[in-house]
Amino acid sequence: MRNFLRHTFDAALSAALPVDCLPPHLAKVDELPDPAQGRIVVLGAGKASAAMAAVVESYAKAHWPEHWQTMSGLVITRYGHAVPCERIEIVEAAHPVPDETGYQAARRMLQQTVKGLSATDLVIALISGGGSALLSVPAAGISLAEKQAVHSALLASGATIHEMNAVRKHLSAIKGGRLALACAPARVLTLLISDVTGDDPGSIASGPTVPDSTTCQQALDILKKYAIEVPVAINQQLAQTCQETPKPGDSRFAANRVVMASTPAMALNAAAAYARSQGVACHILADSIEGEAQDVARMHAAIVRQVARYNQPFSRPSLLLSGGETSVTLQGNLSEQKLGEGGRNVDFLLALALEIKDLPEVYALAADTDGVDGSCEVAGAYVDNHTASRAAAQGISLTDALARHDGHGFFAALGDQLIT
Repeated sequence: MRNFLRHTFDAALSAALPVDCLPPHLAKVDELPDPAQGRIVVLGAGKASAAMAAVVESYAKAHWPEHWQTMSGLVITRYGHAVPCERIEIVEAAHPVPDETGYQAARRMLQQTVKGLSATDLVIALISGGGSALLSVPAAGISLAEKQAVHSALLASGATIHEMNAVRKHLSAIKGGRLALACAPARVLTLLISDVTGDDPGSIASGPTVPDSTTCQQALDILKKYAIEVPVAINQQLAQTCQETPKPGDSRFAANRVVMASTPAMALNAAAAYARSQGVACHILADSIEGEAQDVARMHAAIVRQVARYNQPFSRPSLLLSGGETSVTLQGNLSEQKLGEGGRNVDFLLALALEIKDLPEVYALAADTDGVDGSCEVAGAYVDNHTASRAAAQGISLTDALARHDGHGFFAALGDQLIT
């Protein structure tokens, strides 16, 4: 069953890999500049952005040789995710909390890479999950340290990805469409690999090249909702409506184009196709599930329990597939010494393992398509109805791991981690 789940996950990955999902869209690019008058500049940010850049370079070398000769660009990816490129500079930086390296690279992108572009140039923007942290240029009057503090507080608050991005866009000089404005009058073609529920281009990496529908007031309301205290400079920034992000309908975006190269729904459909090819009945529950990871696990367990007891709403054997962006809220009474190392997927799995321990023959995998759950280079893990008893036999407390959000420590001890 573990092999079957891993092969199913690999099928989902195939729908998100740049080498598979980008070329069909590059083949449709019909707005190439005249080589004698304009050039192609490649920008990017996200955990998949370097792999995306390598695909664009390879495609251009084979199909746009005149443009490849003059192609340039800058892409910022997570540490450990670089892919060698000939024409495009790749910089590695920190995720999920931005660092000085990412800040300097993003600043250089704004001040140097896109400087002097003309209407005859084409910018190809390669955007994927993780770009919010990697494209970190604070708005005027806000320091990097102040932005890092807000970023960390949002990660621990239980805020949804859409709420976090609404705040981050309004504290940035590059997100929320501002990168596209810096490229003007050049045309911008944005190729996206979505990691957010609903596939809103404005929420993927905080939408650096698309108009922003959120407002400064919404950002203030989100900070108030989660009781996040911020420095005076940040409150002042959000109170100034003159610092608002560009909105939908802004004429400066009229010539730009946005293409969704891969989405969670595509990944789930690919996984389902593989499972069905193996003769397993498969049901996609949803591609946009949100909420506390442990609560979402209990919801999934309730469905599994209904199937196990009554063959409702599905008959056994069945594979249930879902995707989304859950949250983990760190409780205030947890000190750094007590807090373990975890992520959304392993938090989900700890709660699930507790719920299914009395059900027969239940197997599960939860993992991130980018291979990183939380801040660890671990995609996720496996559980089954024997996980709780196996842990107890080794003197490992499942409930303690759950309380301390120590999913990675728990599954490492059991040998149940999924590392891609």
